[in-house]
Order: sequence, then C-alpha cells, then structure tokens
Amino acid sequence: MRGGLVTFMTMAYIVILNPLILGGFSGDQATLDVEGNWLQAGQVAAVTALTAGVMTILFGLVANLPFGLAAGLGINSFLAVSVVGQVTWAEAMGLVVINGLLIVVLSATSLRELIFKAVPAQLKTAITVGIGLFIAFIGLVDSGFVRSSGAASPPVQLGDAGSVTTIPTVIFILGLLTMGVLMARKVRGALLIGILATTAVAIAVEAIFKLGPSFSNPGGWSLNAPVIPESIVSLPDLSLIGAFSFGAFERIGILAAVMLVFTLVFTNFFDAVGTLTGLTREAGLADAKGNFPRLKSALIIEGIGAVAGGATSSSSNTIFIDSAAGVGEGARTGLASVVTGGMFLLAMFFTPLTQVVPLEVAGAALVVVGVLMMSQIKEMDWSEFSASLPVFLTIIVMPLTYSIANGIGVGFISWVVVRSLSGKAREVSPLLWIVAAGFLVYFARGPIEMLFGS
Repeated sequence: MRGGLVTFMTMAYIVILNPLILGGFSGDQATLDVEGNWLQAGQVAAVTALTAGVMTILFGLVANLPFGLAAGLGINSFLAVSVVGQVTWAEAMGLVVINGLLIVVLSATSLRELIFKAVPAQLKTAITVGIGLFIAFIGLVDSGFVRSSGAASPPVQLGDAGSVTTIPTVIFILGLLTMGVLMARKVRGALLIGILATTAVAIAVEAIFKLGPSFSNPGGWSLNAPVIPESIVSLPDLSLIGAFSFGAFERIGILAAVMLVFTLVFTNFFDAVGTLTGLTREAGLADAKGNFPRLKSALIIEGIGAVAGGATSSSSNTIFIDSAAGVGEGARTGLASVVTGGMFLLAMFFTPLTQVVPLEVAGAALVVVGVLMMSQIKEMDWSEFSASLPVFLTIIVMPLTYSIANGIGVGFISWVVVRSLSGKAREVSPLLWIVAAGFLVYFARGPIEMLFGS
C-alpha cells in the first residue's frame, strides 16, 4: 500500500502535464487542430485521472503487478506536435483507439508475448539499465539540474551556464540527498518520507519567496508551484468521453493515416515491452530470461489502456516507468496498483491537491530509482563484443533520444546484424529479424511519409 501511494505521488504530475500538452485554458495558448478546435485543460485533467485510475486498478486486479498506467508522454506529444496539424482532435483520438485495438489483437494472439520471449536475456537486462538511466535523466531535466545549452555543442549543461541558479533546483538537490541518506540507512518508507519532507520544505520556500511556475518566472518551479490550495475539491467534467472519430482516413488518405497508426503502434508496443522488462526485473518478479507470470494478461490490459485513452481523449494510456518508485518502496503485487488507481480516481475530485508536490521533488525520487535500476548492470557480461555493442547502444540511446522505443530499436537492429555477421546467426531468433526490419521502417518513417505524400 505504501508503494502504491509512492507510485501515485511520482505519477500525479500527469494530471497537470497532460492537459498542458493536449489542451489549454484558452484557444490562444492551446494546441489547435486542423479545424482550429482545442481541448479544454479542465476536461483533459478529469479524463486523464479517470482513465489512469480505472486502467491501473484493472491492471492490478487482472495482471497482479504493481505498476501504474496513465497517458504516455511520448504519444501525447506526438499527437500534439505531429498529428493534429493534419486531422481534428477527435480524429487523432480515433487513430489512438485503432492503435490500441491492434495492440490488443497482437497481445491476445500471443504474438506480442512471443516477441517478448524472443528478446535475448542480455538485451532485457540492457533495457532495464537503460530505463534506469532514462528516468534518472528525466528527473535531472525536470528539476532544472540539467538544461539545454541552446547550442550545438554541448547540447546540455549543468543548470544555467554551468551553475545551479534557481531555488527549486536546490530543493531537488535537498530531496535527492534526503532520500539518498534514508535509502542508505535502509529506512522503511524512505522515498515516501523523502517526498513528503521535501514537499513541506518546498511549500515553506514558496510561501517565503513567491517564486511561482517557470512560465511566469524563469527562476520558478518547473511545472507547478507547491502551494496549499484554497479549495481542494472540484467536480470533474467528463464530457470528452466518447469524443473520437475515425474520419482521419478520409481527411488525409489511407496511406498517410496508416503511417500515423504504424508509428503509434510501434511506439506504444515497445515502450510498454521495455517498461515491463525493466520494472519486473527491478521488482524481482522476472526469471533469469526476463520472463514473468501473467505476461499475456499484462500486455492485453496495457493494450486496452491505449483504447481507453483514445476513447476518453486522454491519449494512449501505458505503463509508467515512474512505477519503479513504488517498487523501490516495496510494491510487489497488484494491491499497489489498486491503491495507485484509487488515488487517481480521488484525484478527479481533488485536482488542486495533485499540484502540491512539485516536479522537482518527484524528479529526485526518479533519480534515486534510476540508481536502483542501474544496479542490474552487474548481471551483464561485457566480454563478448558482439553482445556488448548492442547492449551498450540500447542503454545509451534511451536517455540520449528521450525514448525507450528508440533504444530498443537500435539494440534490436545492431544485435541481429552484429551477431549474425560475427558467426552467431543461428542464435538470432527469426522474430528478431522481423522486428528489426519493422524498426528500420519506423526510423525511416519521415522519408517514407514524404515519398507517399509526393
């Protein structure tokens, strides 16, 4: 139960962030679709919490695994940046529903499970380690400890111009050290205690300095200022449920729509596979080959999450790597997911409270969990270069490209090529060749779309 609560606290930001990506508070600052329509932030927040709550509880009851589901940041950004300029929001969500239905079919027919089991144990371990680096990098970026330099080289830097200059980043450092000391001393509930204690400090700091969010003050909090709300209860507006359409195929043509669906399926499919691999290993639920009980049911429910996300206009719901925080706190069964899901359902009515924990504090927890997941690297054998190169590429590409799917794709392609040409072709599963070929299409989708478009 404690682990489920920690998972929610590290995921709660999605109720705030998803509406800012998909919608807005007024038409002049929201993402407009091809017809000039936009999604209201309050409505998106309500369906984000509802869908995350229902799907996380369902995942816990059916798959009995301690992982939370919510709107995936990769998919929602792709919709806002690349899709709705061509179609309406309703049509974009219709493509998400189709994407989810395809994933459910792949999972129900066991093809997704076969692909999962065909992945070599070395790559599964690499995926776990890569995700550890990835979520640590997310925490460092969200906190402002690592920022874009705005230059071609180096692309990132420490804070502003190489130094820590904002109070929220100092709060992140305080939280990281607090959680680190508590973890080192093996204190039960270390992450939860660290999150609550650092949030209390953040509230006091905000009350004194009135920093506000970063969009109004460059030295402010990354997303939400830690302020105790005047009103903690609000009734959810669920009018976006069912607001999807399959009209994209008529609007932009079958080939263009199919390429969009292909991108959604590939991203969804392998982000979830990678996340499940990393989380089950970290929780000690996977065997030596990286497989775990109820794999098929977990994959099916994750696919249903994509359907539900499209049907509610909250974007495809997938397993969150932030669940690793709950695992680090001791979560091992679906009870943790039921707790997390229940908190999301409550969040529909207590949306103001989800804004109390700042992203800098959640980021500190992610860095700590990244350390825990990185420890899997000790299980890896680096003596054979035909394996160590694909393993290394899998690990390093995830954080550097901000994508789990990209890391898996580069790892798969390099694995089948390097292993085969070094005399180990018989050890490479034919399924891996097929998936690697699919990733080649995935990575070349830009030129392919331009070719079909011309």
